[in-house]
Amino acid sequence: MKSVIEYKDYREYVLDYYNERKRCSAFTWREFAKLAGFASGSYLKLVCDGKTRLLEEGAKKTAVAMGLLGFEYEYFILMVCYENAKTALQKKKFFEEMQSLCIAHNVKVLGSDMYAYYESWKYSVIRELAPMMPGATSHEIARACRPPISANDVTASLRFLLKAGLLTRDIKGFYHQTNGLLSTGRLNVVAAAVHSLLREMSEFAVDALDKLPISDRHFSGLTMGVSEKTYAKIVEELAECRKRIVSIADAEESPEKVCRLNMQLFPLTENIKRGGMGLDNKRR
Repeated sequence: MKSVIEYKDYREYVLDYYNERKRCSAFTWREFAKLAGFASGSYLKLVCDGKTRLLEEGAKKTAVAMGLLGFEYEYFILMVCYENAKTALQKKKFFEEMQSLCIAHNVKVLGSDMYAYYESWKYSVIRELAPMMPGATSHEIARACRPPISANDVTASLRFLLKAGLLTRDIKGFYHQTNGLLSTGRLNVVAAAVHSLLREMSEFAVDALDKLPISDRHFSGLTMGVSEKTYAKIVEELAECRKRIVSIADAEESPEKVCRLNMQLFPLTENIKRGGMGLDNKRR
């Protein structure tokens, strides 16, 4: 069975542990729960099914039941704390603790490169820009960025992108993308970093609204009343629209600039049919 360090989801690790034990013996969920000190014999199965979750104390008992010791025990607890964190800042804190723990034991955290990639807008912009400017110096790439950054920032970003395998460099010194499209997919470890990136890009959007001429930007919006069912349909439509836009951009043979598209849909009111806010209660 893989080391716990090779996991990003504690539920997946617990399930793999159970299946490995069951493969070699008559191990049951009831026995597993008893070893961990849980009253309910099905509790850990419910955890693995995503119907409930481990809290920190339960995580400690489960880690002991699975025979985890030392930094692997600590790593499992941190995985649970990361999953349970309620804010992006809390998630960032626990993920960085996971990274520090693994670095101290010469182990790489899966997803750490992608976490770093989504932490700063510079990486995604330079990943697009460097291949568009073959032979350009770091200073020239820096001057093309908006907002402006330093040549040292560009050099450090290029070094990171090469190390992470997100760019390659040919014998002429020209940069090339290893993949045309990147997606967070279901990488839970990058969630906090993506949150920070979205906030950063939203701030850039406000700046663009104030400083760029209308010919260089496109802003529009709708305010509408919807049900939960309609909301879900709109989200699905936005996802399909995003895929079509990606295909259009992917077919581009001579890109001239790097652009950012923010797609935002969020409520401006509470749900009027929840919590006693029905239409019958409105002021007459």
